[in-house]
This record gives sequence, structure tokens and C-alpha cells, in this order.
Amino acid sequence: MKINKIDKSVSLNAYKTDSITLDIVHQRLQSKQYRRFIKLLKCLLICAPFAIVFFMFQIEPMLWVLINSFKYEGQWSLYNYTMLLDDAFIHQAFYNSFYFAFLSSLISTVIALVFINSLQKQKGFLKNSIISFINMCSNFSGVPLAFAFIIILGMNGFVTLLLKDIGLIDSFSIYGKTGILVIYTYFQIPLAILLLYGAFDALKQEWYDAARMLGANFMYYVFKVALPILTPAILGTMVILIANALGAYASIYALTSGNYNILTVRIASLVSGDIYLDPNMAAAISMLLLLSMSFVVLINQLLLKRTYHAKKR
Repeated sequence: MKINKIDKSVSLNAYKTDSITLDIVHQRLQSKQYRRFIKLLKCLLICAPFAIVFFMFQIEPMLWVLINSFKYEGQWSLYNYTMLLDDAFIHQAFYNSFYFAFLSSLISTVIALVFINSLQKQKGFLKNSIISFINMCSNFSGVPLAFAFIIILGMNGFVTLLLKDIGLIDSFSIYGKTGILVIYTYFQIPLAILLLYGAFDALKQEWYDAARMLGANFMYYVFKVALPILTPAILGTMVILIANALGAYASIYALTSGNYNILTVRIASLVSGDIYLDPNMAAAISMLLLLSMSFVVLINQLLLKRTYHAKKR
């Protein structure tokens, strides 16, 4: 009997202990959940101003463009898109925009590769100074850049007159296709260098030394070792440069006074009413440009996954 009473008391005490332990665990879980909720609430309150600004200046204009691209004379319609398919002037704007974007990106990437290869051989203060200067040049664009090119390479620019006196050029116009390609390439080069600079860290000096010991020359090393490793980064950089060039507006508008037919200039003229006011048509062109740039960014994300650093992770 005494043993049974002792067993019952022990089991009762164990039950009470277990219930107390469960209550403590439950309280701790509740306190953890409460702390997480408070932390989440603080994060939301901190991010709220940014979210509001992001919605006002990014999401809301994009929604406006999307909705109004399907409106014609106050009615829902596909008229704007059908007009774009039949308008040769808009076709020319698309062609010119992608022509300058692709060609300037290609030239800028080649120049950046040669420049970075030389820069990697420098060390210390000189290397850091060059990188700082390139970073500063990447922000030199828009109207100041167009004004600088007009002074240097305009009809009476000192470089233009100097080259004519030497006999290197006969006729050159900064306001034509060649001149616009030059200004596109100029503001693309610093961005290409900054984007590709980190990719060269994947190339090790030991690989070059091993290739030379096995009898490979420099060009064989470049095409068989360096380029296969750098190809995803190079293509990704070109994609970003294409997207950057497609959205360029201020430099070209200031250089040509809006007289050259590219997409951003056409959108601006339709909104401001320089020729005729048609914001809905501008919205349709903007949506096509947005889709093109989204496709470009998607390709860049796919290429980033194939880079050397991404594979190492």
C-alpha cells in the first residue's frame, strides 16, 4: 500500500513538473513570437517611407503606362499597338535604338577588355587612381556630355579642325549616325570597365604561366583559357550596356535637339506635343521598350548564374 501511494505521488509530481515545463516552453514560444512580431513591425515601419516612394515613382507610373497603352480616345482598344506595327517611322526608331545600343555595347566591351587587361598589370596608387577616375567618368553623361562633344567634335570643334588640317578626315558630323555612335560608345566605356573589372579576378596568373610552360602563346591562352571563363561575364555586361543605351535620352536630345529618330526621343515628343500630342501612343511605345529591356535583364540574370564566381559558390 505504501509503495502504491509513493508511486502515485511520484507520478503526480512528475505530471505537475511536466505541465509546468510545458507552460514555461509555451510562454517562451509566445515571447519569441512576440519579439519576432515586434521586430517585423519595426522593419515594416522603417521600410514604409521607401515603399511609398517606390510605389509613387516606380509602380504607379508603370501602371499608368500599362493602362493607357490600351486606351484610344477614352475607350479600351488595341489601336495603339496596331498602329505601331504599321508605322514605318516607329520601326525606324526601333531599328536606330537597337543599332546604337548593340554596336556601342560591342565596341565598349572590346575596349574595356583591352583596358582591364592592361590595368591588371598595374599596382598600388596608379591603379586605384585610374579606377577612381573611371568611376567619376561613368557619371559624366547627359547634357554636359553632349555640350563637351559639341565643343570638341562639333563643326568648329578644335579636334575636328585639327584632324581636317592634318588630312585624316574630310567630312565628319557629330550630329549624324557616326557622331551619335561615338557619344554612345563614350558613356558606355566606363560602365563596361566597372562591370568587367571584377570578372578578371577569376583569371589566375598560374594558369597563364602553366599555358606558357606548355608552349601556348598569348593568343592561344586568350581564346582557350581566358575567354571561356570570361564569356558569361562579357555577355552579361553587354546585355546591361544594351539596356543602358536603350534608355539613353538626355545626351542624344541635347546633341540633336530631338531631330534624330530614336525611341526615347519619340516618346518624349509624343508626351510633350512637339509634333502632336498623343500620350497613349507614347505609353504603347514605352511598354514595348519596357518589354525589350525586361527581356534583356532576364538574359543577364541567366548569364550571371553561369559566371565563374557563381559556380564556385
